[in-house]
Amino acid sequence: MNDLAPQRIAKVLARAGLCSRRDAERWVADGRVAVDGAVLTSPAVNVTAASDIRVDGVPLPEPDRARLWRYHKPAGLVTTHRDEKGRATVFAALPKELPRLISVGRLDLNAEGLLLLTNDGALARRLELPATGWLRRYKVRVHGFVDETRLAGLEKGVTIDGVAYGPIRAQLERQQGSNAWIALSLREGKNREVRRVLEHLGYPVTRLIRLSYGPFQLGHLERGAIEEVQKKVLDEQLGKGDAKPHARRRR
Repeated sequence: MNDLAPQRIAKVLARAGLCSRRDAERWVADGRVAVDGAVLTSPAVNVTAASDIRVDGVPLPEPDRARLWRYHKPAGLVTTHRDEKGRATVFAALPKELPRLISVGRLDLNAEGLLLLTNDGALARRLELPATGWLRRYKVRVHGFVDETRLAGLEKGVTIDGVAYGPIRAQLERQQGSNAWIALSLREGKNREVRRVLEHLGYPVTRLIRLSYGPFQLGHLERGAIEEVQKKVLDEQLGKGDAKPHARRRR
């Protein structure tokens, strides 16, 4: 993208790693943001790389390049920066020395396993797009006696309460009494898709572990650990230029 292409002020503040877009809008409402010497009164303002943007009188920091981390999310954490119910969050659990990160998609409260985190909203959106077509693999424990024929039927897709889910590959790994482990993979990743589809078949989920997201694997990453994806690896997976540094602002 041309580094002079206009962008909304909230997006620019978020990409600089200062806050979320919602927080940026609040900062504007509080009179904390100025562009070219004028204090903003509305977030409906476009800026360019040539704009002099200041928060509380301080120029924006130079934005970092787009970076990606693999995080082994434990169960019991909400994938959000703030939770209105006061529950523990993924981002509060991260090491304090990390930059402000956002998630690539989400894992719900009781889900665990691989969660990709990035400092770049554009990269997050690109990785989330169904058009990217990346396979997400899960290991799922359910309650019930699993009919393998019904699992195989998910490859044709299924519609539940008016929501159409694309093809899902699900295979019984083992039945242990009244519980079973299922290997499952999909490409869309709609909200709570795995739980909704399996519960629709009569198999309530009791444990959900994401093993991979596209080419990125959970592997042997310890629960609660985070590890940055090397720039070389990120470039190779996304193609040269997809993970390039943000355009640097002119002063």
